[in-house]
Formats: sequence, C-alpha cells, structure tokens
Amino acid sequence: MATFEFMLPYYGDVALMQAAVRSILNQSDPDLRLIVVDDGKEPEVPGWFAGLGDDRVRYLRNEQNLGITKNFQKCVELSTADHVVIMGCDDLLHPHYLATVRAILKDNPDLGMVQPGVEVIDGAGTVTSGLADNVKDKLYSPSVKGRRLMGGEELAASVLRGNWLYFPSICWRGEVLRQVNFRDEYSVIQDLALVVDLLERGETMMVDNTTVVFQYRRHAVSESSVQAFSGTRFAEAEKYFNAVAERMDARGWPKAARAARFRSASRLHALTMLPGALRRGKSGGAKVLVRHALTSGQRHDA
Repeated sequence: MATFEFMLPYYGDVALMQAAVRSILNQSDPDLRLIVVDDGKEPEVPGWFAGLGDDRVRYLRNEQNLGITKNFQKCVELSTADHVVIMGCDDLLHPHYLATVRAILKDNPDLGMVQPGVEVIDGAGTVTSGLADNVKDKLYSPSVKGRRLMGGEELAASVLRGNWLYFPSICWRGEVLRQVNFRDEYSVIQDLALVVDLLERGETMMVDNTTVVFQYRRHAVSESSVQAFSGTRFAEAEKYFNAVAERMDARGWPKAARAARFRSASRLHALTMLPGALRRGKSGGAKVLVRHALTSGQRHDA
C-alpha cells in the first residue's frame, strides 16, 4: 500500500482536472495513490478515468452533490495513507513535488504539516503575481530562507493575522488529519480552521522555500470571490475569528487571540472587495463588507 495519497475533491472544469491528475501521476517518485471524489455530473469523466489504466487511481462519483465541505470531509474519511494531500482539482504539481516532500518528512517524521514552495498561476496556466498574493508575501508570510519549523502560538498568530498558506499544496500527517477533519460549519474558511485545530493539538509545520514544487491556480472569479461580493465569506469569517479568539484566550495564547480579533488581512480583503460589490449592486453584501472592514472583535470580558 502506498504511504502517500493525493485526494482530489473534484467539481468543475474537466480539462483542468485532467491536467491536475496527469501532474500527480507524472511524479518522479511513483509510490503514490490517487483517490478522486467526483461531486459533479460531467458524463465523460468516469470513462476518462477508466481509460487511464493506472492501478494507483481510484475514482468515485457521489450519488448527489455534497458541496465543498462535505466532499472535503469525505476525502479525509476515505484516506488511509501515512501522509495526505487534498489537492485542488485545477492546481498542478511539479514532477518533484512528492520527492521533495518525502525528503522533508524523512528528516522530520513527526511533522503534522508541510507547506512546500508554491507559485501562482492564472486560468491559462501562466505564472502570475496579483494583489492577493503580493499582500500574502509582503505583509503576512514569515521570512523563510530555506526551511523553517513553526508551530504553537507563533504559527497560530501568524495565520490568524493573515492566512498566507496555500492549502491545496499542504501535506498532512494522515492520522491526525483523520482525527480532526474539517469543521461542518465553514465553507470558505475551513482550511484556516483545520490548521489552527491541528496547532492546538500540538502539531507543527515545516515551511519550505528551497524550491517551487506546486502551482496554485488563482482564477479571476472563484467560489470564494462570489461569496465575498455577497458578503457571505466575511460573515463566516467574523463568526470564526470571534470564536477562535475566545479559544486562544482560554489556551493562554494572547498574541493569537489578538490576531484573531484584529483579523487585519480579512478586514483589508473586505475593503478591496467593496467596489466590486457596489458595481454588482450587492447592497446587502456591501454593508457586510463595510462592517467587517471597520470593526474588530472585542473580548467578552472587556
């Protein structure tokens, strides 16, 4: 049995999904397993997988659409390997992704998470660097030359201040991932919630910037962008940050609690989305965006 699994929760563009699958199967280290959980109805997809003729691939189609969070949860439940990647169905791996991550894990077998080197591509596959990723890089991501081991309050405060991680690229220790899984109540911020949950359990992350091994595709309009214009994303974010701030206080992590209450990246993001919401006539969403951008959380005992 392979000790490394790529889980692919799929819904959307067929050609981009096929490119993602090929990038997985073309790894220089072939000791892997791919499990695809199809949440769509495109008629040609099952036949395409059957025609691959690769016994490392398992393809499943949901009887009914589960939605993002439930499909992610199903992927986690189906995983069995020591280490797991929950890859975006439109992202791409460099051929040496697995070899690079496996080498890190060999030297650090107790890691809960590995964040490898990432570059951003657009819908056409061209390497790009837009506003969101420049902000991540310049304002929120830690200064890492080579590799850096992070965990505890340091990493919790960092990602709560501004989530600079690229979730689909992260390698997770399978055992703890299956114990925790994604929270039911979130559909956009579920990746950040999972990371913080694991940090609270004492898991650590290796951040590796030695080489780029993953291509994260950022589209002009995504599900999270649509929810952002309507204000849904930020209503969910506010609920999460308020709740996690209380947990950080209870844990004795004051820096992480302050970062959650101030939520600077989330508030800045809301401000940048405001003109688009107004142009689209989303007056209700605009009100949510303004409120989120201009207010921060308060301690219940303040």
